[in-house]
Amino acid sequence: MVIETNITKMLGIKHPVLSAPMAPYYTTELTIAVSEAGGLGVLSHTNLIGTSSVKEMKSNMEYVVEHTDKNFGFNIKTTRMQFDANSLCREIPKFIMDNPKIKEQCIYALTSAGSSRTLPQSKNFQKLRESGSNIKHFHVAPALWLADKSVASNVDGMVITGIEGAGHQSYEKVSSLVLLQQVRRKHPDIPIVACGGFASGEGLAAALSMGAGAIAMGSRFIASKESEFHDNYKNIVPPAKAGDTALVTGFAGPIRLWKNKYTASHSLVRDKSEKIAEEQDVTLEKLIEMGKHYELAYNGNIEDGGVPLGQSIGVINSIEKVSDIIESIVKSAEKYIKNAVNSIK
Repeated sequence: MVIETNITKMLGIKHPVLSAPMAPYYTTELTIAVSEAGGLGVLSHTNLIGTSSVKEMKSNMEYVVEHTDKNFGFNIKTTRMQFDANSLCREIPKFIMDNPKIKEQCIYALTSAGSSRTLPQSKNFQKLRESGSNIKHFHVAPALWLADKSVASNVDGMVITGIEGAGHQSYEKVSSLVLLQQVRRKHPDIPIVACGGFASGEGLAAALSMGAGAIAMGSRFIASKESEFHDNYKNIVPPAKAGDTALVTGFAGPIRLWKNKYTASHSLVRDKSEKIAEEQDVTLEKLIEMGKHYELAYNGNIEDGGVPLGQSIGVINSIEKVSDIIESIVKSAEKYIKNAVNSIK
């Protein structure tokens, strides 16, 4: 049985499984592994301290097409606090357009944590699309009103992520289950990738049955042999419980992190207005200090660093090869879908 959906056909992939963006970290090897296994690997917006995000993105894309002939995508965070977002939206489409092999394989541009308009308003992205590229623009929407804005921006699709997910979340704190229903009812024709709490065949089957065309996974792929994350970070996942994460204030708003010393020292803002007011006192030095804590975790210091992980860690009990993860999830989903179909009289 092959699970073919609007997303697999649109993106030219075998399985309805994508890797979630994991900024500011490197996910180059992971991107290759996911795409090689039949899913869609997605390069993160890599902006570790001392690096140029534009230079890193270009280098990562070149590396990917040297090691796989499969399709892949990339992520740009467009939050108002992401000072390199406009540069990426301007320079990366031109870079893709000037590199035929990358242009052929890079078919997914995912924006997140900010405006869905920033990338499509870029003249170079418009030129890329007019040049014959098959690239599709998706935006991450963790709330219904953000999904509405994404549709108004004429996105090709959306990643709908509930509060269970790792990384940045909305202030509304709506679960993936409810948010998917809301978005499907209001925007029934737009392609959707479900994210936030998905790490199993049961999750994939559930998402597909609700009208999503694929799932995106972050925590499940962090706990893979190919991911670039430190073993200390990966090894958190198998013994962890779903309740071992918490929401605190992050760079762009609420963020879900694994509970540790760093998380315990951070509170959670109530709403967007409070976050904007808080940002008035943010200096470059404070931003760099915040970034350092996320790099600590990435490099193995899992007590003093910020460790983005979702509640799906409660259903992950092993660190495996990416190909085995995807194969197992798809086979399991097929079983649950068949059982559901056979139960209909």
